[in-house]
Amino acid sequence: MFGLTALSLVLLECGAHGFSILPSKSLTHQEITERAILNIMVRVCRTLALAEGRNFAFPSQPFTAESVVAACNAPKSSKSFHRSITKIRTSNWVTDVRHFFTPSFHFDDETFVEGRTLITEGLFTIKAANKKRNYFQAMLKLGEISHTLQDFYSHSNWVEMGNKLPNSNLIRANTRIGNIAEQSRATCLNCDGDDCSNNILDDILQEKILTSGYFRLFLPSKPKGKCSHGGFLDATHNTEPKGGINKDTLTSEHGHLHSQAANIAVAATSELLEDVRGAAGDRDFLQMMGISRGSSKALCFVVDTRSTGEETEAVKMVISSIINRKVRALDEPSSYLLVSFSDLSFGPLMRTTDPKEFKAYINSLSATGGDSPKNTLSGLQLALIGTPANTEIFVFTGTAVKDAHMKTTVTALIEQTQSVVNFMITNTLGFQTQADSSKQQYVEMSKSDPQLYRDLAQASGGQVIEITEDRLLEATSVITESSRSSLVTLLQAARSPGKAESFTFEVDESVTNLAVYITGTSVDVTLIDPSGVLHNNMMPQSSIISSQLVGNFQTLWLQTQVGMWEIRIASTNPYNLKVVGESPLDFLFNFVKELQGPPGGFDLIDNRPTAGNENTIFWLAKLVINTSITEHFFLSLKVVVLV
Repeated sequence: MFGLTALSLVLLECGAHGFSILPSKSLTHQEITERAILNIMVRVCRTLALAEGRNFAFPSQPFTAESVVAACNAPKSSKSFHRSITKIRTSNWVTDVRHFFTPSFHFDDETFVEGRTLITEGLFTIKAANKKRNYFQAMLKLGEISHTLQDFYSHSNWVEMGNKLPNSNLIRANTRIGNIAEQSRATCLNCDGDDCSNNILDDILQEKILTSGYFRLFLPSKPKGKCSHGGFLDATHNTEPKGGINKDTLTSEHGHLHSQAANIAVAATSELLEDVRGAAGDRDFLQMMGISRGSSKALCFVVDTRSTGEETEAVKMVISSIINRKVRALDEPSSYLLVSFSDLSFGPLMRTTDPKEFKAYINSLSATGGDSPKNTLSGLQLALIGTPANTEIFVFTGTAVKDAHMKTTVTALIEQTQSVVNFMITNTLGFQTQADSSKQQYVEMSKSDPQLYRDLAQASGGQVIEITEDRLLEATSVITESSRSSLVTLLQAARSPGKAESFTFEVDESVTNLAVYITGTSVDVTLIDPSGVLHNNMMPQSSIISSQLVGNFQTLWLQTQVGMWEIRIASTNPYNLKVVGESPLDFLFNFVKELQGPPGGFDLIDNRPTAGNENTIFWLAKLVINTSITEHFFLSLKVVVLV
């Protein structure tokens, strides 16, 4: 683990403020969370299977993400389910970093009322976010409050009082969670030597009085007679009554109860998830967690209802064609979404899982507005806010941008949701044909619009396809291909202005259906395959199986050869290069920043790190290879982001 201060390293290794957050023989917060998620997802899929009259085969124990999606008859969802689990696990972990000194986030200092309020208010936020299909925010909040909920069983005396089941009222507002010790009431004795297993007062246990340990990193003071959290980082553990009562790890003062506390925490987290499931409904809950029988991805269109009916009709025909290709396919989207925009307005967001309903809505669209710049980015912003994370978004437009000032806001949303935005642009000269001098300002604005689109697409990993209306249908292959759920990006680069340059990418045995996407005009491409042979799309018997050129968008389908490939590009014009393939192997990561001062550790960066600066890349995930998985691992690495 590189780049950690000595203090933060100790804090992370010791799990100083909850169940351990790094792999160990003790159960960690992340393992508790994942066990609960897997258990609930099996229940949900079994319920749906039985309701539909299908047999359900339980996956073998212990459950894994791969075995669960297989049992759910959703094999294409492995990657997105892993991503959802990792998002929740990471949010759980980060709670220790962001709220280290706030007792209520950990039920320390007998803050039972405040801790329960965090949980119930967080549940309200999760349910409200799910109703809006804002699964990204729902998962972040779910990870946060699950950490607090789990800490109740590690930091309080719930287990010591003989309880075998969770305290269900922790997730229910306006209920009693138990008899809470008064501020003046003593709760602990001094430990007998190193043995703190019986340091809670007998009357506290017999009367079922709730208490928890006090934790101070520096100051040894605590109320008279109260229990300490314990551990050498807790400055109160040597203040009488000495010792501690936490069950964070097997080696904690009450570590003999660690396994029991962790198992109840798993059950409590399952109960929390069941509450979220009940409010959302089974199918929406599955979608939140990234499980779908077809593709786990949603498919979203942002459509310019322009001033001419011909343009609108062309877009409607293209979208209908895309839907027809996707229906009943292995990669059928989990949902369909659409936002329309014009020069006068934008929205609303239309969402459905029924392709027939979606097509009917598309066909009801009519051309609106006049020959003026459009609310393009406002429409895209609404789409980004209302769609699930990792959505494939396609923007159809051909006129000048009215709200270019929103570029920074939209870029931040793209980076936060990790959605891919592709632009299908027709009539890129905008209002150049208008003779009226009052339109001259729009001509000038439209000249900068293609670069605006290129910048947004580059931020998301998308494409900018400039094409005439009559050839839009030919370009639908990029949409159907790029929304495959098992797609991985092997190489991506954008250059503006263009320059002669060579790029390399490596293909291993797991990759199939290799393709190269190039957007730009007058871009010369030469490929060198792993055997050293040069190819281009004009050479017969090459590694290029077939190619397609539509507008400024070129696609090359390659014969998959294992090894190092090279792409040589010569162009002075802006271009974007993307190499993709299908693979069961994936890699989930986050950029993080190192926190200065106690408690130290890392915090997540929600957007892209600053170019040219040293940054830290962090992953806490499973490496997925051919439906088998390695153990969880933690690694941080210093990197410099170049572009």
